[in-house]
Amino acid sequence: MKKVDISVRELVGMIERGELKLPEMQRRYVWKGPRVRDLMDSLYRGYPSGSILVWETDREMPTRDVAVPQAHSPFAGHKLLLDGFNLDHPEGAPREFIEVIADEESPLIEEDEEETEGDDESSEPDLQEQLKQRTFVVASKALEALPNWVPLSMVFKEDGDGAILKKAGVTSFDDPRYARYTARLQKLRRIRDYPYVMHLLGRELDYLEVAEIFVRVNSLGVKLRGSDLALAQITARWPNSLKLLEAFQEECEERWFTLDLGLLVRAMVVFASEHCTFNTVAKLPIENLKKGWESAKEGLRFAINFLRSNADIEDESLLSSPFLFLPIAVYSQLKQNKLTRPQESALLHWLYVANAKGRYSRGSSETLLDEDLAIVFRGGHPDALLAPMISQFGRLHIEPSDLAGRSTRHPLFSMAFLALKAAGAKDWDSRLAISLTNQGRLHFIQHHHIFPKSLLKKAGYEKAEINEIANMAIISGGANRRISNKEPALYFPEIIRKHGSDEPLRSQVIPLEPELLRMENYRKFLQARRVALAELINRHIQSALIGLESV
Repeated sequence: MKKVDISVRELVGMIERGELKLPEMQRRYVWKGPRVRDLMDSLYRGYPSGSILVWETDREMPTRDVAVPQAHSPFAGHKLLLDGFNLDHPEGAPREFIEVIADEESPLIEEDEEETEGDDESSEPDLQEQLKQRTFVVASKALEALPNWVPLSMVFKEDGDGAILKKAGVTSFDDPRYARYTARLQKLRRIRDYPYVMHLLGRELDYLEVAEIFVRVNSLGVKLRGSDLALAQITARWPNSLKLLEAFQEECEERWFTLDLGLLVRAMVVFASEHCTFNTVAKLPIENLKKGWESAKEGLRFAINFLRSNADIEDESLLSSPFLFLPIAVYSQLKQNKLTRPQESALLHWLYVANAKGRYSRGSSETLLDEDLAIVFRGGHPDALLAPMISQFGRLHIEPSDLAGRSTRHPLFSMAFLALKAAGAKDWDSRLAISLTNQGRLHFIQHHHIFPKSLLKKAGYEKAEINEIANMAIISGGANRRISNKEPALYFPEIIRKHGSDEPLRSQVIPLEPELLRMENYRKFLQARRVALAELINRHIQSALIGLESV
């Protein structure tokens, strides 16, 4: 295997000329803005950033285009994914370090990076201080007016630095910033000469051997998920199978949910092998995989409809784990999409409990999923799925203490949202029912701190209790911004006067005793609302079984 050094400039040229193609085994990756930002920062500082594996072949193989349009250079025009370089960045090592972000994201709309949350006016100075420590930043309208932030597209398009320096307020050679800024711009442009090591796989190798190399390289480096490596093994033996998965993924995106490609691969393997792990994928007969994929599609369609119509789960982000799709999909296919009322109720009850408890969101999730799949494949009733959760958690109901210290990223927040929605909670301004499908920026729902973050922080409360689920209400972005950082003792009476009753507040099970709305009694407020939320969530979970005794 040959090894050569190649610059970023040469790689971009090869992409533009169509000389680099992605084999089908290499699925399309979409990096989020912060990851692109951190890669650019590494290139700027000359840090190691990996190597490139290339296969030279004259054979006709299923391929895919790279994400960069080949008519445009990534170093020119508006196609660049980043839009800010800080001419005044600190010297030396980076002041900010890469954060490890949880896979689960809040299902509710977050404020944009450059904006502040409606109830916390004090966060703006903190944001500006953070930006001063960064060398690169994800595109942001708030930075356009700042003279020291320069669009990257401008840097790579300009032949000289005149326009950039003028924007930064440097108009003469005597300006003490001139030498520093020009040196940094030259260093930034040298990213084009950053060298990558390219490993060249020879023409004598076939697709299967290349796929094996791909799997070994990426599994040893722990850079790809198991589903990515399994997909490489599947596509190596089943040409164009990736297109089938992506077509179904697009179907789901247009009509229902956004399903990760990794979940689709896992669903195929589940129906082909009755296990969710990928260790036997390379040995599964192609016919088994093909039949498994057809069953997986039908099962996932049922699961999506069950979640939306029966469970009132509007978006996959309300699930504590995407694995929750799979037992439902398998059960529906074993029953040929014909469920009795007791089966439907028991399945819904299991879903609510598993979602609230985070059945697959911690620990050995694959082992837990295989345990549940074994019950379903053996013909077990959905009630039988509750026993493993009792062993895992000790109890199925929610206690107020379960909510203590839990933030919006915990599974209980999604269940609190579902319970509030089922109970008829409405926005405090528009009186629209809370829903993830509400349209228009003013009506997108957000989680609102009942006691403002800024005031709690000044009062000395800890971050965990400030951001606790019990301090959250679900309201529109417009109402959130209007309230800003007022104390509840001040803005609650306004809401009551506007609506003629305290129903909008009570619909979100907010305790209204005057003494609980004082800042010094915040912890007592949390205790009271934890009790109310736990009762609400438990009622919602049990609602799946209401009337079942008479059936």
